[in-house]
Parts: sequence; structure tokens; C-alpha cells
Amino acid sequence: MYLRAGIDSLPRMSLDSISLARSAVPGFAIAIAVLIAGLLLALTVGRYPVSLGDLLSVLYAKAAGHRADVAPAVESVIWQVRGPRVLAAMLVGAALAVAGTAFQGLFRNPLVSPDILGASSGAALGAVVGIYLSLSVFAIQAVAFLGGLVAVGVVYVIGASVRSRDPILVLVLTGVVVGSLFGAGVGLVKYLADPYNQLPAMTFWLLGSLSATGVSDLLPLFGPVAAGAAVLVALRWRMNVMSLPEEEARALGVATGPLRIAIVAAATLVTSASVATAGIIGWVGLVVPHLARSLVGPDFARLLPAAAILGGGYLLLIDTLARTMAQVEIPLGILTAVIGTPFFIWLLASVQKNWS
Repeated sequence: MYLRAGIDSLPRMSLDSISLARSAVPGFAIAIAVLIAGLLLALTVGRYPVSLGDLLSVLYAKAAGHRADVAPAVESVIWQVRGPRVLAAMLVGAALAVAGTAFQGLFRNPLVSPDILGASSGAALGAVVGIYLSLSVFAIQAVAFLGGLVAVGVVYVIGASVRSRDPILVLVLTGVVVGSLFGAGVGLVKYLADPYNQLPAMTFWLLGSLSATGVSDLLPLFGPVAAGAAVLVALRWRMNVMSLPEEEARALGVATGPLRIAIVAAATLVTSASVATAGIIGWVGLVVPHLARSLVGPDFARLLPAAAILGGGYLLLIDTLARTMAQVEIPLGILTAVIGTPFFIWLLASVQKNWS
């Protein structure tokens, strides 16, 4: 009888799944529209404007394998100047959004962002040390990436050594403390730096920017982001279970300890790679996951790709605004803070009512 009841419920479950998938279609359409709008604006708007017709002509010529009927300067602007920056903005925005989505679900806290475990502070310390030692750009990125991983490793070792009934709370508090410690290290290096050459470079980098991004920066960014995102997508169903209280997740047979380590490591990987390339760009990992959740719902099978698409489009729009709204380029961290602060205030007032 129980077997028959289970079989009889299968069509209904399938219909429910189809209904849920259909309900997410408008949300994905909005996210994709934001990404396409961001791409078009990023490639056409700037100090050297490119018409939409020229852009489409260059793209079609590239796909067809022949030369576009446009000025050589147009092709240079699209492929050599704006192209790498656009790809980097998409990758960084998607990475920060996916990491924020994973952390918010893992810690069951809608106010969590990717730097909660000190990854951003650790990567920042590594980068300023690299600038202080006058290392190459690739070496600075490598040291920043290593600093992010070291920071999260320290947080996890300390958190694991402290016995508590609430390991997640201990982990978050440890992340805040270690992040503050690494922030103090950043301040010390800036104090020791050359005030005429090194200090301006450190300050500008810490505010977040994609102005110096080139083709050579894409591979060190794409590899870690793709690897970390692939792990999170592979764990999407288990991440739904991890959103439940600890006891309920264990009762469902989920090994919460190893799974938490895997999620944290993957989210830290994409965060550190993003910070190593673009500096500290705050608020993306806090704002975008909530926007994606409002579009497609809380299921991580839909939430993760929606957040990645929306995050890429969001940072493309912010980066285009940063390089066009004034005579000098405005750091990305300033613009994301201006937009994120009122959103955070609204979130504090409404999170207990509508976050689920």
C-alpha cells in the first residue's frame, strides 16, 4: 500500500517540479536581460563611443572569420580595451554573487557577505605586501590569492579548536576577529610604504577597480572562479539541506562538517580570485543574492545560476557607470557602497518578514 501511494504521488511531484521550473522562467528572463543590457552598454559606451551597428558588425565578422567593415580603431577598442575588462567584470560579479549566495544559505543569515570569513582582508593584505615588495602584477595576484586562503584557513583552525554548541556563530565571530587583524596588517604596510609611489597604488587597488585589467589577467581569474563555482553547483541540492537547522540536516543523513568545509573552501576560492584581480568590491555578494532570490526563489538549483547571471550584469552596469559618469574613473568600491548602503538599511528593516 505504501509503495503504491509513493508511485501514485510521482506524477504529482513531477507536475510540481514543472510548475516550479516555469515559475522561475520570468526571473531568469529578467536576469538575462540585465546581463545583455550590461554587455551592450559596456561595449558601446565610453570616451570612444561605438555604435550598436559597428558592434554587431565586429561580432558577426569575428564569428564568420572575416574582416569587419569598420575602422581599425573600433575593433581595437572592442577586443583589446573593453573586451578583457567586460569579461573580467562578468566573472568578478558572478563570483562574488555566487559566493554571497552560498554563505547566506550556509550560515542561514541574510546579512552575510563573501568576506565574512576574512577572505577579502587576507587577499588585501597579500596584495599590499606584493605592491610594497614591487612584485609583478601576476605575482601580486598570486600573493593576494594566497592571503585569502590563509585567512580562511586560520579562521577555520581557530573555529574548529573552540568547542561550542553553535559552531557557525563561532566561525562568524572568528572571521570578524581575523579580518580585523588582517586589516590592521594592511594599515601597517600602508604606513611603511613609499607615500609617493606605493601608497597611492595600494589605496586605489583597495577601493576596487578593473581599469588595469588585460587579457593576461583573465586566465588566473577564470580558473579559480570556474572551479569554485562548479563545486557549489555540484552541491546545490545539499546546500538546500544545509539551509535547515543543524540537527535537522544531520537527521536527513547529511555530513554537515565535511560539506560545510567544501562550501566554504569553494566560496573562498572564487572570492579570493576576484579580490586578487579587482581589489575589494563590497556589497555585490550581499545585494545580488537577495535580488536573485526575489526573482527565482530560494532553491539553490535555480538561485546559484540566477545569482551568477545577475551578478555579472550588475557589475557590468556599475563598471560602465564608474568609467563614464565623471572625468576621472570612480573606484568600484565607492559606487557599490553608495548603492548597497540604502539596500542594507532596507534589508535590516524587512529581513525578518520576507526572507525564507
